[in-house]
Amino acid sequence: MATAVKKVGILVIDDDRGSQSALRELLGSEGWRVGIVTMASHALPELATGDWSLVIINVAMCGLDGPLYTILKELAQAQPVEGAGKRARVLFIVPEKSGATAQPVLEREKLPYALKPFHLHDFLEKVSDLLMETSTIADPIRRVKQFGAAPSARNELRAQREHMGAQSGARKTSMFASRTDYQMTEEEIADYERQEKEEENRKKKKPQGGDSGLG
Repeated sequence: MATAVKKVGILVIDDDRGSQSALRELLGSEGWRVGIVTMASHALPELATGDWSLVIINVAMCGLDGPLYTILKELAQAQPVEGAGKRARVLFIVPEKSGATAQPVLEREKLPYALKPFHLHDFLEKVSDLLMETSTIADPIRRVKQFGAAPSARNELRAQREHMGAQSGARKTSMFASRTDYQMTEEEIADYERQEKEEENRKKKKPQGGDSGLG
């Protein structure tokens, strides 16, 4: 059965153009609606519409003591309730320059976050998990399912990468880390790329026109 059963809307609150572009392209490729807010003062009216399944915010936009952060923290800490209408999940993005102050606070509050730059798969896994919490999607998104590492191994690797990101003083500020920052084996990376290629070829071979696939 298809993964996404509800309309997925992702609200990105970030004033970094590179991040905006990367997130719009990445999340839009899943068929999701992506909205961009570039000013913190415009975020609350958007949140009030209730149209969003997930909010992704750069902590530099809201600080750690302002009203927007307080609202998002309460939203993130609220227990998801299946079938209780829309309740957005929240993922905080922590740029390198904010890591030393923001990361300890987010960990203490048990808030979902991703250090920037982060690896594509880690980011998608967090997005996938948050959307599944409220049954916005039924299963992990395809690109997350394709990695065969056991959850415990993935969690250990993620913790290592986040620790490295916090300790490194010379990391780039791009949205996603390069492959050299990723610690999966070459075989796992090759397998992932092979499955991506197979999926591409499968799409190209889809029947044209009005044929619904019978026969």
